[in-house]
Amino acid sequence: MTDPRITSVKDLIELCPDFPKPGITFQNLFPVLRNPSVFKGLIDVLVEDIKSKYPAVEVIVGLDSRGFLFGPMIAQELNVAFVPVRKKGKLPGETLCVEYTLEYGKDACEIQKNSIQPGQKVVIVDDLLATGGTMRAACDLVDAAKADILACVVVIELKGLKGKDRLKYPLLSYID
Repeated sequence: MTDPRITSVKDLIELCPDFPKPGITFQNLFPVLRNPSVFKGLIDVLVEDIKSKYPAVEVIVGLDSRGFLFGPMIAQELNVAFVPVRKKGKLPGETLCVEYTLEYGKDACEIQKNSIQPGQKVVIVDDLLATGGTMRAACDLVDAAKADILACVVVIELKGLKGKDRLKYPLLSYID
């Protein structure tokens, strides 16, 4: 049975055809952020699931850019660190970098080199999993930092694109 808080999120998602390019249907979660009670319900579900399934978590990693909307709030509720994965060239100091393929092009992402310590327990958060390129790159970055990935968490999984198949860690998703 689906949690009614997730049903409320699903009801607010807007489908935007041919964005960011022809043939892609963007699933817009921003209406959820405009509804404080639904947004809070979503964060509560994510926190509850992470806390119950991965109680050892020490770091929430959020992906640029929509993972930044959920990650810091989850980290705050769990009283753990938040670390951003940013697009290449957006972070100061020494960074670890990975290049990857998206469903509509290529990109690169980075984390600050000392933002995650070896052995720390990490959960990676983003809004959506499509082909898995961005999430896989984030996993590669966390692996390069020698931390332990407990799980990847997304609100939406586009199951038909089989992004989960590119991941070697457990995936929690709520809407497909």
